[in-house]
Amino acid sequence: MIGHLLDRYCFLLRLCLGALTFLLALPVAAQIIARYTGIIPVYLWTEELATFLFVWVVMIGSMVAVWDGTHFNVEVLPEARAPFARLLQKGFVLVLLIVFGLLFAWYGVEYTRFGAIQNSVMMRMNMAITHVAVPVAGISWAAFAGWRLYEAVAEYRAGPEVVK
Repeated sequence: MIGHLLDRYCFLLRLCLGALTFLLALPVAAQIIARYTGIIPVYLWTEELATFLFVWVVMIGSMVAVWDGTHFNVEVLPEARAPFARLLQKGFVLVLLIVFGLLFAWYGVEYTRFGAIQNSVMMRMNMAITHVAVPVAGISWAAFAGWRLYEAVAEYRAGPEVVK
């Protein structure tokens, strides 16, 4: 049940990621056209909007990467052959992701409060709109990594499997 809900949530994140990436292309295209052709005037708010959209694209992309297991991962040791050692390797990374996610969520709340008292220069948009991406990402990372850890433990408990 929880895995299905998290999968649906990730599906919504993917939809948001696609929409935001498309929207990001619009102010960037306007900047390029304005700067190199002179057809339209240079609008500074497009740069600000592109930055805000980019923050959300990066954070949502990182959430999806954690769910898919394609997040940045450095392999220092070769993949273990023994099931318990594999669980330890995978579990170590996932526990670190959970810890980092919870830290981002915890400190991200204060970061969002700080953004709530500021407005952007050009668009006069409240900065909490972009700052809230940090705790949202942290909660998502922790939830996704927690579920993946649960799956890894369940896989280990299911018994030995053939190592590829």
